[in-house]
Formats: sequence, C-alpha cells, structure tokens
Amino acid sequence: MFRIKKEIDSPEKIKKILPVPEDLAKIKQKRDQEVIDIICGRSSKLLLIIGPCSADNESAVLEYVRRLGKLQEQVVEKIFIIPRIYTNKPRTRGEGYKGMLHQPDPNSETDIQEGILSLRRMHINAIKESGLTAADEMLYPDNYAYVDDILTYVSIGARSSENQQHRLVCSGIDLPVGVKNPMNGSLQVLLNSIYAVQIPNEFKYHQYQVQTDGNPYAHAILRGAVDTNGIHVPNYHFEDVIKFSKLYEKTGLKNPAIIIDTNHSNSGKDATQQIRIVHEVMSNKKHSKEFAKYFKGFLIESYLLDGAQDIDGKEFGKSITDPCIGWAKTEKLVLNMAEQL
Repeated sequence: MFRIKKEIDSPEKIKKILPVPEDLAKIKQKRDQEVIDIICGRSSKLLLIIGPCSADNESAVLEYVRRLGKLQEQVVEKIFIIPRIYTNKPRTRGEGYKGMLHQPDPNSETDIQEGILSLRRMHINAIKESGLTAADEMLYPDNYAYVDDILTYVSIGARSSENQQHRLVCSGIDLPVGVKNPMNGSLQVLLNSIYAVQIPNEFKYHQYQVQTDGNPYAHAILRGAVDTNGIHVPNYHFEDVIKFSKLYEKTGLKNPAIIIDTNHSNSGKDATQQIRIVHEVMSNKKHSKEFAKYFKGFLIESYLLDGAQDIDGKEFGKSITDPCIGWAKTEKLVLNMAEQL
C-alpha cells in the first residue's frame, strides 16, 4: 500500500527556486562541448571523472571540488576533469543511508523535497567554487529533470544498465552517458544497452508522451564483474579491453569509447588498488594504438581522506559508503597521469 506523505514540487518549480546563474550556464555549455569532443575523438585529452563514492556532505564536497579546480589548472592541456558528485548513491543493500536525494543529512529522516533542493544547491555551488561542472549517476530516471541544466556527464550503474526506463530517458539526453557493464559482466548486454540509448525512442516521461532522437554519445564503462560464486572479475586488463573493442567495432555504434572504472570489481573493492590500475592502463595506452583508440579515460573514487567510515562517523571528507583514496594520493596520481600523456 502506498501512503502519500507530501507533494513534491515539479522540476520547473524547483528550477525557479534555485536557478542556474547565467555565468555558470556559460561554463556548462563550454564544458559540455569539451567532453563531447573527447568522446567523439576530436580531442585527445584524457577524461577523468573523479570524486567520492557518495556526495553525502556539501561542505566536504565543496572543499574537494575546490582542490580539483586548482588541480585542473595544472593539467588543463592534457586532462579534462569532471567531479564525481553522486547525490543519489545509497548503501548497496539499501538499508541505512539512501543518498542525499532521500536524506540531505545522512542522519536525518527522509525528506525528498529538501533532498532535491540540497543536491541541486550543492551542484550549483560546486560550479561556483571550482569552475567545474559535474557528473552524477542516474539512479532514478524520473529525477533527471531536476538536474538536467547542471550536469556535464551522466552515468548508468551496473544494476541499472538493463533497465528500460534508464535506457529510454538517456536516449533524450544531449550529453555523454556512460553505461556500466552489468554485474555479471556481460559485454553483449552492455552493447545492447548502448544501442538502446543511441536509437530514437517514444515513451512516457512524467505526464507526457515524448519522442527522442537518440544519444550518439552513449558509451561504455568497464567496472569489472562478479561471478556466480561472488568473486570479483576485473575487465580493465589489456586483453579485456582489446576483446571488447573488437566487439564494439562490429556493432557499428556511434562514437565507440571506453571508460575504465578503477574501483568496484576491477579493484576487488580495494580502493588503494586504483593507483596500480591507473598505471597499468596508462602503460597500455602508451604502447598500443588499438587500446588508445577506444580508451578515453577513468572513473575514480576519491575523497579528502583515505578509506571509509560508518554513517555516524565524524571524520570530515571521509566516505560513508565505499572506501576512496584520499587527496594526497589523488593529487599525486593525477599529476603522474599528466606526465605520461
């Protein structure tokens, strides 16, 4: 049984309450084109989507993106940085913290209206503080309309990549959408998902019947898999990427591109392994033209402090979901990437 608790404002009303200032809208427009150019192969810059597993605390996230903004200035000729500000990210099993959308304060009661305002405010403030527009994960397709004028990149998670509504909504987005391989690692399902996003569609969205042209910038994120015994199986190695690129090429999909997720099953849930994985992938890019043709960048989980803490932890800038690498390691890693390009 559903019980109505309160009415939530429409996306149009929320945008009037918290509009994007004109100067920030111009930043977004410029950055949108830059990331499109990377996915389409018109730019050789490395795409780096980086940030906390879950954006749970505005003050910590803003401090993190301020540092990213300064780091971007140092590597601007070689790397295009997109802050990972995942505002919907819950704990995997769905108990406890459900993400800022539902809980603007991790220890608070559910308040979705305030959650929408909080995440929108944080995204806007992040652009003000850093000059960088962000990526967010589409966990709930209906909610994309609340942030469609803020984001520069959208991702679909491993548990959502087979979901039809995610595919349909993403077919109407004019930005790069990264689609993760499903939990079982099926490359064919991943390619089917990308295809479904790239073709025109007609469907119900909110209270409307809508048509889309398809999204030519939909592409793959390889995040590793979990086998039937619960064992993590990575798919970032040279042989994995080459095998997938050959399958990708046969499909005739537009703008084939691969992003490597350095955490999750690729790291065996050990965030410290992300550094080693980056070095391996960068070496493969350097030594193989075929690898470099499809590989476009990384998705990395990073925050102010190493590791993770319980939801009621008090360490500023430490993840309350999956462990991350801290800022010292992050800065060193990004500067090292730039040296290799």
